[in-house]
Amino acid sequence: MKANIFFSLLSLAALWILPEQSIAEDGPGGGFLGYERDALLSLKQGFKNSFLDGNWTGIMCYMNDTPYWYGVQCINGRITSVSLEHMWLAGEIKKDSLANLTELTSLSFKGNSISGNLMDFSYNLKLRIIDLSGNRFLGEIPPSVVNLNSLESLQLQDNNLTGPIPGLNQSSLKTFRVSNNNLSGSIPDTETLQSFNLSSYAGNPNLCGPPTQTFCSTSDNLSGESKSENSDANNNSDNSSHFVAILVVADVIVLVVFLFLFIIYYKKYKKLKKELKIKNPHKDEEHDSTIIARSLEKKLHEGNRGKLVFMENDVTRFELDDLLKASAEGLGKGNFGNCYKANLEIGEAVVVKRLMDLKPLSGEEFVRQVKAIADQKHPNLLPLLAYYHSKDEKLFLYRFAANGNVYNRLHGGRGSRDRVPFGWSSRLAVARGVARVLEYLHQNTRSQTTVPHGNLKSTNVLLNENDEILVSDYGLTSLIALPIAAQRMVAYKCPEYLSHKRVSKKSDVWSYGSLLLELLTGRVPAHCAAPGIDGVDLCAWVHRAVREEWTAEIFDAEIAVQRGANQGMLKLMRIAIRCCEKSPEKRPDIGQVAAEVEKIKVAGDSDEEYSYSSLERSLTDDSYSVPPSQVSEEDRR
Repeated sequence: MKANIFFSLLSLAALWILPEQSIAEDGPGGGFLGYERDALLSLKQGFKNSFLDGNWTGIMCYMNDTPYWYGVQCINGRITSVSLEHMWLAGEIKKDSLANLTELTSLSFKGNSISGNLMDFSYNLKLRIIDLSGNRFLGEIPPSVVNLNSLESLQLQDNNLTGPIPGLNQSSLKTFRVSNNNLSGSIPDTETLQSFNLSSYAGNPNLCGPPTQTFCSTSDNLSGESKSENSDANNNSDNSSHFVAILVVADVIVLVVFLFLFIIYYKKYKKLKKELKIKNPHKDEEHDSTIIARSLEKKLHEGNRGKLVFMENDVTRFELDDLLKASAEGLGKGNFGNCYKANLEIGEAVVVKRLMDLKPLSGEEFVRQVKAIADQKHPNLLPLLAYYHSKDEKLFLYRFAANGNVYNRLHGGRGSRDRVPFGWSSRLAVARGVARVLEYLHQNTRSQTTVPHGNLKSTNVLLNENDEILVSDYGLTSLIALPIAAQRMVAYKCPEYLSHKRVSKKSDVWSYGSLLLELLTGRVPAHCAAPGIDGVDLCAWVHRAVREEWTAEIFDAEIAVQRGANQGMLKLMRIAIRCCEKSPEKRPDIGQVAAEVEKIKVAGDSDEEYSYSSLERSLTDDSYSVPPSQVSEEDRR
């Protein structure tokens, strides 16, 4: 053991004396963490899956940014979860394929066609969830699962596994299924395994003993239970000292690694800060943003450098180097990539959107789809300024919208003295601008089965320096892989997709109705709420308000107090409710909606009487209604 510690420390010392360049060559996820990346690349090679071949390239994950690779989750740059479910994966996995993923807590290959023996989990001691069900795995369940002290769920059903069941007895194990395999012998008499019912073991005719109804004969006990128990006992006794030694060595290595990494990063931080101060002593506060830009610059230098392709002729051109030299400011993590604001030396600010999780398109297919997006021209559409395309990096460039997005304008600074109220006229202008854009997109989209926008929400409605409405993130359905779109795009949260996996132009109408309800109520819709924000099912909430006769409390206080606005608010509310019908066939066409919104006047119609009771009478659909007993005081507030 001492020899092992000595050689481990010696190898780390050798790493310390290498030049800093050799440590950083792999980029984010390189160095020590490059072993994890190599492990996933080895898995990908065995699967031979075209989607993973196109997606698992370049940077895997960087610090706590959203991982770039599909199905991978990271914390502090270390892989903690791999989930590749129902992806038609085939091939075999090497027994030691997970050895380098020491921070792994969740693993799922559910619903594929993977064959071969199960992996060894001896080095994955933090695993809590394992789901390998619905594959073609062979051989015995590895005894290493017994040593996973944090294991909460082990699902191995619907495979071709043979041999005995290991003597699992973790108190943390709450889900266990090995049904529909070819397991044999007696089920170990541990408290944990005996706590599961017969369904966990069904479909294994050669299993015996409780909780099955099959009595174990002497030979069964010798070949099954005794073999398992004796094997486990021998393995445990043989491995206990080995396991303790591994833990001691691991603790020492981890301590030394943290010490060296701290010193490395501290030196690099001081060096970088010094360089930035020499270059621009008045912008120390842009340190983090410059790191973002340098990360992008290094990524682009790794492959063949291409050029920015501009989509307009009458724009001020600049080069990729000008973009990489510009000071950068992170704008947030979008559904399909992070966004940065780059302040160019020519005096213009642009937004750089790094695209991730795209379909495995060829270069020609990508360019064709991008041109189709750029060909959409409307005063209320945020035009695509330029794009960059290489094997490992895809960028979209837009002009910067100085006054932010509608979500921040509507919800930001609530309750503070500095907040400027978002008035009825401004909200109606948003409703009109977005309706005009959707009408244009719907009329200029040839396919009748796709969603022309697909991701309409208040964060994608921008305000320029003149408070003009600009809609962004349109047309991405042609670039995004369907499994990703279904997880992240707003249109795929509509009732018809949740029930029948269908989307259409009427899905955009539903998204528009939800946006109108957000403008009118000042509440965040549940289907597009950011992580950590409690959203509301707005259409159901509005119907409950009507049924319980607290309709006057629906509207946001900032606009409810405006005299003469009630009539217009009520008209817009009726339009929103029709757009949010559960059945897409009952929703109006966006052209009809746009025409009705245009007729709403800022101060209301003087020749027509509207009241809250008229809104109540118009909402006769019971599809969203709930019993009065289910409406809480919190809903009223």
